[in-house]
Order: sequence, then structure tokens, then C-alpha cells
Amino acid sequence: MKARIMAVLAHLYPAMFLACAWMSLFGLISCHTGVINQRNVRDRELDSRGVHVTGRDEALISAHSRGDYSGDPGGPRVRRASAPEKVSLLSSSFVLKGDATHNQAMVHWTGENSSVILILTKYYHADSNKVLESSLWRSSDYGSTYTKLNLMPGTTIIVTNFYICPTNKKKVILVSSSINERDQMLFMSTDEGSSFQRQPVSFTVDTLLFHPSDEDNLLAYSKEAKLYISTDLGHKWTVLQERVTKDRVFWAVTAVDVDPDLVHMEIQDIGGGYLYVTCLIQNCSDKMVTAQFLGKIDHNSLSVQDEYIFVKVTTGNRTKYYVSYRRNEFVQMRFPKYALPKDLQIVSTDENQVFLALQEWYQTDTYNLYQSDPQGVYYSIVLENVRSTKQPEENVLIDILEVRGIKGVFLANQKIDGKVMTLITYNKGRDWEPLAPPTTDMNGKPVSCKQPDCHLHLHLRWADNPYVSGTVHTKDSAPGLIMGAGNLGSQLVEYKEEMYITSDCGKTWRQVFEEEHHILYLDHGGVIVAIKDTSIPLKILKFSTDEGRTWSIHNFTSTSVFVDGLLSEPGDETLVMTVFGHISYRSDWELVKVDFRQSFPRQCTEADYDSWKLTDLQKCIMGQERMYRRRKESSFCIKGKSYTSALTAKPCQCTEKDFACDYGFERAPSLRLEGDRCYPDFWHDPDAPPENCHMGHSYKSSTGYRKVIANVCEGGLNKEQSAKQHSCPLLPPSGLQLGIKGQMLAVAPGDDITFIVHQEQGDTTSTRYQVDLMDGVRAIYENLTVTDEPIQHRYEKPGVYRVNVKAENSAGHDQATLYIQVTAPLQDVHLEVVPIAGRNQEVNLTAIVLPTEANLTVFYWWIGDNLQPKLTLENSLITRFSEEGEVPVTVQASNGRSMVQDSKTVIVYDHFQVIPLSFSHNLDRFNPNIPEWRRDVGQVVTKILAKLTGVPQDSLVTMVKPGLPTTADLYVLPQESTPVKRSVFVDKRVPTIKQVLSENNVSFIVRGGLRVLVTLADNITEHELQNCDRKNYKNHGSLLRPEESSLTHPWLRFRKLPGRNVYAQMHNEKEQEMTSPVNHSEDTQNIIQGEEFIDDDLDSQTLGNPGGRSKFSYPRLTSHY
Repeated sequence: MKARIMAVLAHLYPAMFLACAWMSLFGLISCHTGVINQRNVRDRELDSRGVHVTGRDEALISAHSRGDYSGDPGGPRVRRASAPEKVSLLSSSFVLKGDATHNQAMVHWTGENSSVILILTKYYHADSNKVLESSLWRSSDYGSTYTKLNLMPGTTIIVTNFYICPTNKKKVILVSSSINERDQMLFMSTDEGSSFQRQPVSFTVDTLLFHPSDEDNLLAYSKEAKLYISTDLGHKWTVLQERVTKDRVFWAVTAVDVDPDLVHMEIQDIGGGYLYVTCLIQNCSDKMVTAQFLGKIDHNSLSVQDEYIFVKVTTGNRTKYYVSYRRNEFVQMRFPKYALPKDLQIVSTDENQVFLALQEWYQTDTYNLYQSDPQGVYYSIVLENVRSTKQPEENVLIDILEVRGIKGVFLANQKIDGKVMTLITYNKGRDWEPLAPPTTDMNGKPVSCKQPDCHLHLHLRWADNPYVSGTVHTKDSAPGLIMGAGNLGSQLVEYKEEMYITSDCGKTWRQVFEEEHHILYLDHGGVIVAIKDTSIPLKILKFSTDEGRTWSIHNFTSTSVFVDGLLSEPGDETLVMTVFGHISYRSDWELVKVDFRQSFPRQCTEADYDSWKLTDLQKCIMGQERMYRRRKESSFCIKGKSYTSALTAKPCQCTEKDFACDYGFERAPSLRLEGDRCYPDFWHDPDAPPENCHMGHSYKSSTGYRKVIANVCEGGLNKEQSAKQHSCPLLPPSGLQLGIKGQMLAVAPGDDITFIVHQEQGDTTSTRYQVDLMDGVRAIYENLTVTDEPIQHRYEKPGVYRVNVKAENSAGHDQATLYIQVTAPLQDVHLEVVPIAGRNQEVNLTAIVLPTEANLTVFYWWIGDNLQPKLTLENSLITRFSEEGEVPVTVQASNGRSMVQDSKTVIVYDHFQVIPLSFSHNLDRFNPNIPEWRRDVGQVVTKILAKLTGVPQDSLVTMVKPGLPTTADLYVLPQESTPVKRSVFVDKRVPTIKQVLSENNVSFIVRGGLRVLVTLADNITEHELQNCDRKNYKNHGSLLRPEESSLTHPWLRFRKLPGRNVYAQMHNEKEQEMTSPVNHSEDTQNIIQGEEFIDDDLDSQTLGNPGGRSKFSYPRLTSHY
């Protein structure tokens, strides 16, 4: 069982409860008493909230909100007992002083003739999600008095949880820490908390899990997702595994797992996927861990329940569920072909069958109930449209309840067309019927509710507080006794909660109260205690000693209290109970002990019992007649520990009621007039051989019926007897599927790949499988789909490989194909784009990907504020900018294994001017061809020109180009006050700048005191013009043309520079700058200078719409990494 924090709104303030929740496969189901009978499971499972619940004797409760009202609440008229003088109760109260601020409590009553009760009260601070204070109390006299324990005198210790060994309840472990949480520690006791030993631990305990049989072995799950093991009751700890999924750790199941020291767990692998693995506690290293399911599973999907193990795997939008029966290989769970499940919840796994709720594709607030064959593989529907409710944290509550005490009896609330009706089954879902209404009300007056238009309906809600019974209460040792809240009518009404009781397992009912009450069964149901479910204070309880026929009233306290819960000593024979409550909002916890033992002075003998047959009202139940015994109303005696309710059980002859529909069949309500028959679904062929049918074997075709599992009828009708015997034919392979373990179709060179071949139909033993891995490796396999040796391979070279598998036998063939992309992960992408562009002019966006040999890369381009990207397989894109201003441009490159991104900003102008510049040749000797150097030179030139010409510095941008000889472009940006009519406007800045440059007034000093002269580019010599290789100066929007990108340096990078935006090469600022490995020769200048310059006229050009065709483009680079 799992524990869960539930928020409950009560009288004045929200109080916090830790409530018991039955464990399910992929979420929580409705947790009514007895919904799931899997006590072995809950003893093995790590609890989700730090409380290991072994029964109702330990759990977390919370004080209801309290007020100061102390009056005696009114209630329904209660009939007095026929012999009230025989019933005398003793009550005693004890106040846990000093704990008024504590809003949570955990209680453990050892039971089994022990008088020890442990209570842990805590102040839980919801905002910080921490326990700020705690107190531990101990009683050794059945709760009459309590002593506050001091674990470490002089030191404040905060106890957050305690755990009880399920096989030896004298062993207790407290999880605690210092007040600042710096020191984590455990306190161990072997004498029911009489003494404790302190043990510091190096990790923060989230949950403890005792071994189901070895009382000194326990697992600890830490908040760091590590799993620890201790074999000496917590004194020494060893790391078992890391990256373990919380709540998905299970001890070995007795009589199912071979080794009792085996641990089942769900872990996360290094790739981020999740695996189901097992290991022994003696050695659980990575090399000793065994993967039990081939492939990855969904997160939080592993569940080990009795003989079954469940996982689920989602691929694309389809989810498949797998089951392993008695630790055999996993098999896909088979539901009706077009069920298309959205969600699955396990109801029970006892009696060699899986009972589950499945939400199909068309359902939103209902589930369908299914039952399996003994292996848990094939499922048939038993009830449609059972109501469900979505809870916080995606938990699901389903209105299905197993009636404890009599096997095969279930209650369910069916929702059809918005109406909810309660149904009951006595043969595990084969047949359902409504509850018969009582003939009279609680006052003996006839009721107007008559069948078939009116029935009794019950709320099947699970109580948030584990110290109250929920809306329906049953017990294993009280067969036939059911007490619940509901209403009479044509449907269930949410706000009506009258109390009804039956002592014959739902055949006849009686009303007992007009309002809902919390119920507690004592002494095998010999005493029923009821306390009104209300938010006002109480001081009375009601009890019955005759199965609810008459009720007596007892004042359990002199002052009314807000009742938070009821607790009885573990064990069905107890006659001592405790009421938890508070007198007011700020009062301490008050515990009231109520002792019924003096009212029953002797042990019952055989003369004190009557026998009764449940089959007096319902013929045979699950194929047998059962005789029970119950105490006479006149006998005031204790049934005691040795009491058993069942007397005899005799098999019945089999009838049609003992057979349910087989897989692929169902009963059609619209065809009931033709008889209670099972009809095959349209997609199912009853005579088709099963998947595991091989040549030389035989099989039986289904008659459409199978005997209800756990039904023990004998002789009589046998609906399975007419099944035909067939020889398994040789079937051609069909439905051949080829996949990869982990579903990753893009891998890196050298990665290990495991191919998985699955064949849906056809013989496998006589089929040959030809495998071509497309890199020269070919192989032929026999019996491939049923061996434990999958195809493993490793591709060394990048590329796309078409893997083909052909399955062939003498009856036919089938084949499957899979494309594998082998590529190294992308390291980086550099977006190259002009920094300043003309409006409506073509601009080339180019992405340079590293490594350059990356194949099958897809590029996503985001331009401006458009959220819809453009996709290309080429690394370049031509675009236009229609509006002036700043336009952000982003490119993402993806190759299936990785995705990288780069962004730039382009400033769009209607017009602007460019002046090519050159430098004296002495500068080339000091040009290291790195971005920082070019940036500094450009800033120096801009600053000097602004000073000499008076042109504002923010109107000039000097971009020094990569390569030799050293050249640059000076951008003259448009003035903000430029007239609209450009025909009459003359920009005087350009002549001024040219004049300054032509007069050789622009210079600066470099290392060694050398002066570098900056001039107009047309001042360079003819020889220098030839070296510039003017054939490169074409109108192209990219700094590096696509055909040149593979020749450029792989370490070329771009970044946004402070103050000015210039084109730059960048390696890593934190590392030494890399200089160009290319020699400064004429041949290599064409590679280094892959940029585009002004075409023919090296004088300034006006670019944009009015000025003619665009002649250049360079990036204003704002690279983001």
C-alpha cells in the first residue's frame, strides 16, 4: 500500500492527512476497504510519502478544523438495545500536552496481545514542505496513559516518520534529523519503543521498506534517488543502485521469486530512458544488474504484484502493456482489438487472475472492467462504464469495491447517460444486478421505493483519512456484513448519505441512520461502533451487538470533541478502541480509550452460535454452497482470536452462470432475447490458431466461454467441452516488424545497436530470417523471434543504412525495413548574414554546421517575430526584409541526435553608403587574423574618422575583413533627419570623409612605433588590386558562399561585440586565440577572403531601392550561444 498526503477542508482550517492508497499499475484506483486484496504487495512496496503502511494500525491522521462549539449534536432516533443493562463500557481520556500546534500524527498499535501504542505528532509547515516540530509518545496500557519520549536529552530532534517491521512489530525505526537538517539519523528499537539506539546516516532517508520475511533486511530510498541496503536493521548501509525511480522498488515475492534477496526496480539509464532490472542485495553493481525487459519502459510504470509483473511502453501515440506471469518472458496484454486504451488501473491480482479497469479511447470519466486468463494475457470485459474521478497529482479513483469476507462479490457504480447506479456481482463480474431497496425505513415505516424503477445506491468513496472507514465498510472475518452510505431512488445522489446495513451480503438491506457515520468493527463484527461524520464536536458514539438491528448510545467523553478518527487494536478479536480528537482549535490532542471487554465476560462456545447459509438467498456462489456461523443475539461473549466464520463449503454442479465469455467474445444486451449467449466480435476468428501454435502441436478453438477463475463447481454443464481440436498449420510469416532497442533511429558512429524482430502471426520455428545490415554484413537466423539473442551491431562510418529483414518459410514470406541514420552529434552552428540590408533586397542566410561532415541535417529558420519556421535541407535560404528596422534571425540545425542554434540581428535601411578602405602594407605584418584584432582596428579607425570629420561616431561602422592584405569597409549609416525627397538632399558626410582619407590624415601607431596609414581603397596600386582578386567581389549576400564553406576554417565563429557590431572570427575567449593556419599567399587569399565587396566601382555606392541594385551585404553580428 502507498501513503498519500491529502488536503481536507474541514470546519475552520485545512488539515493535512496521510491516507492509505492501494497500489495500482499506472496510478491510484479507488481505495475503499477491500478494493484490492494484495497485502503481500503493500508489504514489499516503497511508500510514496515516507510511510510504510502495513495495515490500519499505522498511518497518518490530521486534526479536523476545530471550533469552540461544545454542544451535544442532534441526531437520528436510535433504538435501544434489548438488554442495555448487559452492556457497560469504560472510557478514559488522555491529553498529549504541549502538542497543540501539531497538525499531523502517526499511530502504531502493536496488537497481538500487546498493550503498546506509539504516537508521533508533528507540526508540518505546508509552505516549506517540512516538519518543524515533533513529539513521540508511548503507551503501555492500551492507551490509558502516555509518556513523552526524549530520544536525545539536551538536543532537539525532529522525527519525520517511523516504520514497523511487518513480521516482528516489536522492531521500530524512526527517521529523524537535527533541527537544521544538517545531521540525518535513525533510531532503532527492538522492544516496541521501550529503548532506542541512535545511528547517524550519510544520506537523507525518503522511504524505508522492510523485507517481507527477513526482519533485519530493509531498503532505504534517499531523496537523491539512490537505493541503499541494510542487513542489520539499519546500523550499516551500502549503496545498492543509483537513479532509481521512487515507489518502483519491490522485494522478492515469496513462493514466486527463486531468491528471497532479489530486488525488482525501475532505474534510469545514462541516456535518460527507464529500464526494469533486478539484482541481489549481495551484489548490485552495474555489471550484476539484469535487465528483465528487453527495451526501455515508460517512467513510473513498473509494478510487481503477486505472480505478475507489469510494464508499459509508449511509442508515438500508441501505448502497449506487457505482463510477465511467474517471472516468465513478457507478453503483450491482449484487449479487444479496438479498445485502444488511454489508461489502465490494476484492481486486483489475487486468485490467479488479473482484474483491471481500462479506459478506452472514447471514455472520459468512466472505465471498463476486464478479467484475464490465469497468465494475465487475454482479457474479457465484465462491466462497462464504471464511474471514475480524477484526483490531484493525476490520481484516479474508480468506483469498484471488493466485498471482503466472501470471494467473488464486488460492488460497482455504473454511469450511463449521466446517471450513476450501484450494481453487485456474486460471481466475479459474470452477472451484475442492482441492490434491492429495504421495505421499511429506520423507523419501521414502509418506503415508496419499488423495483425496477427504484433501488438502493451506495457511495463507493475512499476515505481521505485512514482512521475513518470510508463510505462502505466490510471485513474478512465478518462475511456477509456490509455497511454503507447512500440513498434510495433511480440513481445515486451525491448529497444524500443515509446509512444502510446488510448481514446477508447485499440481498436484503436495512436503514440504520439518516446521516453518514464512521464505522469500526470490533471482535469480528460482534460489535459495530458508529460515530457521526460531522464537523461539529461530539461526545457520543453508537454501537450494536446484533449486526445493526438495535443500537445503544455511549458518552465516551464528558466534553464534546472534534473527532479526527477511530483506531482499534490490530487483530479481529479486539474489543478496545481509541477515539482521536480535539476540544477546540488550539487545544492539545486528546485520546479517548473505549473498552468493551467488561461487557463480554466470557469466551464464546459452540452453543453461542447459530449456523446460516448465504445460499438461502443466492444459490451457489462461485460454484459452492457455503455454511457460516454467527453469534446469537442473546449471547454476550467474545468470539476471540480462534473464531472462524466459515463452517462448511460444498461444490455445486456447474451451470451456465459459472462460465464467462472468452477472449474475443462478449454478451450483447440487445440480443438478450435470443438467450444469454457470448457472441464473437467482428475482428475475432474463433478458429484461428493462437500465436504460439507450432507445427506438430494442436490447439482447441474457443467455444466462446471459459470457466470463471476461482469457481469450484463440479460436473453439470461444461460450456468448454464442445471445443474442436485442430492441428497447428504451417502459417506464413506476417506482421513482421523491425525495431531498435530504445527506439532511437539516429545513432552515433561506434554505438552499439540492438535490433529487435517481432512477428505478429505465422510459424516461427520453421522460418528463416535473412538480415541485411547494408554495410556488408549479412546473416541468416533460425527461430529469431523467440530466442533471447537479438541482433547486435555497430556502424563505424556515418551514413544512412537501409536495414532489411526477410522472413520466409514454405508457406510464404514477409519482410520489414528500417532506416538507420548514423551521424555524430552536432557541435555548433554559425549563422552568417549581412548586418545591414536594403529593404526588399535579396539576402542570403547561411548556416555553417560543425562538424562539417554531418549528414541529413534539417534547418529551421525563424525570421522576425514569425513563430512558424521555414524548413530546408540546404544550409542556406534566400529571403527579403520588407520593413526597415531590426530583424532577428535564428537558425536551428537538427540531425536527429542533437539540435544547435545561432541567432543574429539584421538592421534594414532604405538607403546607406559604403566606402572601401585600405591600409599601408606594414599593417599586414602585424595582422594575426583574429576577431579581437580586427575589432580593435575597426574601432580605432571609426574613432579617428569621427574626430577628424565631426561625423557622429554612432553613424559610422568600420568592418575590417578577414585575410590579407588588410582591408575594410566603412559604413555610413543614414541620418535620422534625412529629408524624404532624396533628389534634393546631398549627404555632405561622404565627401568630408573622402577628403580626410585622401589627404592621408588618418593613421595610427602599432607595435614598434610603426605608423599605419588609412586611405581610400582606390589609392592602392594596380598590383595590389590584382592581389585582391576582384573576381571575388560579386553581389552575394553571404560572407561564406555555400560552395566555399567546406574550405573555411572549422573554428570560424561570430559574436556580438560591445559598442560596435563588426564581422569577426572567434574561437573561445577563455582560450588562446587561434591564428589562421592558411599561408598568406595569393592562392589562399581567395579562401580567407570569401566575403563579397563592391563589384566594379570602388568608390562609395548608395544602396537600396532608390539607388539601384544592391551591391553588398555584411553582417551586423549578434551571435548567441
